[in-house]
Amino acid sequence: MSALQDQLHALAAHVRNPATHPGPAGIEDRRLAVYRELVFNNLDGLLAGTFPVIRRTLGDGAWRDLLRSFLATHRSETPLFTRLGLEFTAFLGSRDDPGRPWLAELAHYEWAELGLQLSDAALPPHDPAGDLLHGVPVLSPLAWPLAYRWPVHRIGPDYQPDTAPDTPTLLLLHRQADGTVRFSLLSPLLYQLLALADGQRSGEQLLHRLAEDAGLMYDAAFRAEALPMLRQLYAHGVLVAASP
Repeated sequence: MSALQDQLHALAAHVRNPATHPGPAGIEDRRLAVYRELVFNNLDGLLAGTFPVIRRTLGDGAWRDLLRSFLATHRSETPLFTRLGLEFTAFLGSRDDPGRPWLAELAHYEWAELGLQLSDAALPPHDPAGDLLHGVPVLSPLAWPLAYRWPVHRIGPDYQPDTAPDTPTLLLLHRQADGTVRFSLLSPLLYQLLALADGQRSGEQLLHRLAEDAGLMYDAAFRAEALPMLRQLYAHGVLVAASP
């Protein structure tokens, strides 16, 4: 049994990084090549579907080099194929890439669509006609406000910036009733509103805090401008559970 385990460990190390780990003794290289190609091609197929923009942007050679580095050096925290994209995102976030400083954020942006599609979070009971001001709005678990240093929604083969803009890119990912994920740009005020919707404040308190954070007076004019925004978010299911 010990000899078999040693052989399996040697095979796994070789498949992950054949440049530094020889294959188990007694197995021809042409047979080992079958395992190397099978594992790598499966990895390529799984991740290429999750990160199509990165694959097109890097090109085949750089993409395959990146996959080989991931396979050789990253130690995943889960055996689930559905979470492999998140492991790849963590791998990119742990390394420096001066030539492509936006790569980790672009990976997270691409993974987020799949992550939200696969989420099993359940919506709390809610009433679309609820009292938004006296009730307590809370951000839906199927709505993800995201902030990035880089304009990840624009990066691709024809646009690869080398300097981050002065203002962050604020996005909302929201899973619709049919399971599709919708992306939309957020203003800083709207992003802050969603950040404040933690279920601890009534709608009135939320808008009051929003005005404070923006350095504005919470008066009739601000309320008249902000309340329709709150209603729209609730009507679209981005905010839910507005119960007294």
